[in-house]
Amino acid sequence: MLPADQVDQLPFWERSLADKVVWVTGAGRGLGRAIAAAVGRSGARLAVTARSAEQLATLGAELSDYPGEVRPFTADVSDAAAVREVAERIAEEWGTLDVLVNMAGISPTVVRSENLSDAAWHDVIDVNLSGTFYCCREAGRLMIANGGGSIVNVSSVHGSVGVPRMCAYAASKGGVEMLTKALAVEWADRGVRVNCLAPGYFRTAMTEPYLASSQGAKVRAAIPLGRVGETEELVGAALFLASDASSYVTGTTLLVDGGWTAQ
Repeated sequence: MLPADQVDQLPFWERSLADKVVWVTGAGRGLGRAIAAAVGRSGARLAVTARSAEQLATLGAELSDYPGEVRPFTADVSDAAAVREVAERIAEEWGTLDVLVNMAGISPTVVRSENLSDAAWHDVIDVNLSGTFYCCREAGRLMIANGGGSIVNVSSVHGSVGVPRMCAYAASKGGVEMLTKALAVEWADRGVRVNCLAPGYFRTAMTEPYLASSQGAKVRAAIPLGRVGETEELVGAALFLASDASSYVTGTTLLVDGGWTAQ
């Protein structure tokens, strides 16, 4: 367990999650894993989902020294029935849900649009957009029944800036941003806030090979801050939107991109 004096030293937005029920999807690796770890550090009651049971087991071991309970659920967010089952198990375990952080997603298929297959299109849309909706729907039902909550979706800089050979990914992330706005307006009077993160380029195990390439060097050169983001720099933004620190914020997309879209 994390000593009480260390909990007291956590930032306000982390401490405000203590004892809340938080569901983080896509928690098996990368940015989702880092956010799940930060939530666990706060003392929240944490449900984590990913497609890999092995990744969840490793994450659970890492979180064992932190306060709060952790429950892993293996699920594919593109499967509506599986998502509903996770929500039902969260309700059975804790009776409520306070926060959903929708980190599950897949990377773009980089191919000219006239050559994009039906299967590749659906793979991206089914996970990134439909999966986000399924999780929002189930979380929303629990939050509305219990008087409110906070949902954080994840888009991308490519949800608002057109780039070649990534039409499915751009469409999925643009859709997430509009889904966020629609749900924020619809559920505001039920006490549910819905916001969106739009990350730029971050250093993860998945992006490292690309960032090390010549194309990656061009990307870094185009970022006004002169570098790609580090994982912890997205964590703070996510926890801000998830926590009471953003209690008057809903329907917004927060760009975390080193100034890339400001040009």
